[in-house]
Amino acid sequence: MALEMKVPSPGESITEVEIAQWLVEDGDYVEKDQAIAEVDSDKATLELPAEASGIITLKAEEGDAVAVGEVVCLIDTDAPKPGGGDKKASGDEGSGGDAEKELAQKDAKKEDTNEKGDAKKEEPSKSSTPSQSQDKKSYATGTPSPAAKKTLDEKGIDAKDVKGTGRDGRITKDDAVNAKPSMGTPGTGSRGESRSKMSMLRRKVAERLVSVKNETAMLTTFNEVDMSAIFELRNKYKEDFKAKHGVGLGFMSFFTLACVRALEMYPAVNSMIDGKEMLTYDYKDISIAVSGPKGLMVPVIRNAENLSFRGVESEVKRLALRARDGQITVDEMTGGTFTITNGGVFGSMLSTPIINPPQSAILGMHNIVERPIVRDGGIAIAPIMYVALSYDHRIIDGKESVGFLVAVKEALENPEELLMDNNVLKALEM
Repeated sequence: MALEMKVPSPGESITEVEIAQWLVEDGDYVEKDQAIAEVDSDKATLELPAEASGIITLKAEEGDAVAVGEVVCLIDTDAPKPGGGDKKASGDEGSGGDAEKELAQKDAKKEDTNEKGDAKKEEPSKSSTPSQSQDKKSYATGTPSPAAKKTLDEKGIDAKDVKGTGRDGRITKDDAVNAKPSMGTPGTGSRGESRSKMSMLRRKVAERLVSVKNETAMLTTFNEVDMSAIFELRNKYKEDFKAKHGVGLGFMSFFTLACVRALEMYPAVNSMIDGKEMLTYDYKDISIAVSGPKGLMVPVIRNAENLSFRGVESEVKRLALRARDGQITVDEMTGGTFTITNGGVFGSMLSTPIINPPQSAILGMHNIVERPIVRDGGIAIAPIMYVALSYDHRIIDGKESVGFLVAVKEALENPEELLMDNNVLKALEM
């Protein structure tokens, strides 16, 4: 019996996915629950497990966009599991023999098609030679069709730089689509190029980033944080913290809890626009931007206001590993009321992070560099991080945005008092 495997729904708002990679070959024997494919949605990359054991027949190619509920492969559940080499050599008529015959028939059809195509190509040469057809010019030579002209104008390419393949040298739409802008006078070195299709996730991220720039009144405010107090705490307790809890005492727990405190003080930053209304949340779901193999992913730490330093660090580690291993689910990236992104891990000194819609603000962390500062009337060297808050000015005023960032700065520079209630051991659950 042939079992039809259909694309499951990754989430409520997702209607289409893309076959990123088949993990098996057509005609392979697969076991139940074995991962047979990776599928990209506009939110995450997910594995597709086999629903039964049997011989698989693929019905979609890598890169194909398929609707949720569409059949992507068949599994012959009656096919016997391949055994030793002798069985394969004798060839079970129901599996190996038929597969070889089908491949042979496909090759034969391809050869027939190629021969017919060659014959058709040769027919025009009876009436006119290739040189005659190429030399024939008219008013249409080098003139783009209306559709081609529109495409060339969008790409900023002059029609005289494009060779037409249409009748009498006319520039067709395909010519315009395939046309490349001039890269100047070629140099003497290698000038190769490659073209690859963007994943559905990458295309969706690009679309959302552009929409944010066009649909929000985004501004960014900056400040600097003296990280000395956090460095001292980490140097003193990080070894014991890791030995007891199994996770490191990193910077993310300090920043997450500092943001939770600031969101309590400035609730407008924890709000969103919904039509003509402003939604303000009493919980803090903090999205953490993570660079994964398929692109930027933003898993969510739920109810961060209820978590301790240990809780935040454990959740950050769990979500980051799942994102980097491609195991993150759509549900784990859905929602979020505020986002933290850390460009400092890549060496960024300063940036203007882009809001993660439909949220209204995002905090950008950066690298930590020793810089001279004024402390107690004298010059001192301290580990300094520049922080940035991008926000939607439609619902967050300058007073609130600046006040929020100052509150984050104060908590990070005095974590023992403002984040640990003057009891470090209790806060770290030591």
